[in-house]
Amino acid sequence: MKKAAIFFAEGYEEIEALTVVDMCRRAGIDMQMVSVTGSDAVTSSHGVCVKTDIRIDDLNFDSLDMLILPGGMPGTKNLERVPLLTAQLKAFAGSGKYVCAICAAPSVLGHLGILSGKRAVCYPGFENDLTGAQVLNCSCVVDGNVITARGMGCAIAFSKAIITALADAETAQKISDSVIYRVSDDDR
Repeated sequence: MKKAAIFFAEGYEEIEALTVVDMCRRAGIDMQMVSVTGSDAVTSSHGVCVKTDIRIDDLNFDSLDMLILPGGMPGTKNLERVPLLTAQLKAFAGSGKYVCAICAAPSVLGHLGILSGKRAVCYPGFENDLTGAQVLNCSCVVDGNVITARGMGCAIAFSKAIITALADAETAQKISDSVIYRVSDDDR
């Protein structure tokens, strides 16, 4: 079974984080909710407090296949301030393991040089932070081992891309169908 971790900092965007957790767990992916705060409970940008599964200092990064960053403010900036996380993002990207980010969080990947030569998307206004990327205008982009998405409204498309990467397209479509997700022709 593939294993992924999604990182929670104070001020995360709850839909972007919890949609990924929910859909991946439905797909049978071992999804760890990881606090970067030193506390098990982390509060979103809209005041939703979630109890995470593990703290970053206790996480075995070697057991993981994918790292995922939800967006939100100031959550994105708070994630970028965690040296262990940024070091692991660079290591994962460099070794060909998956790194994923949605909304403002692709800016973290851009600042780390991970998006150089890649196609990527982000929340409008963060395009200049995607250093070296070819910035597109669509819901979600998979370019090699990097998956990015634009924002909360793209959380299901983002989750579907993650499930495809860690399981397969058939499983991703099955989960997508089970939550009654429909996309426009532009997103197919």
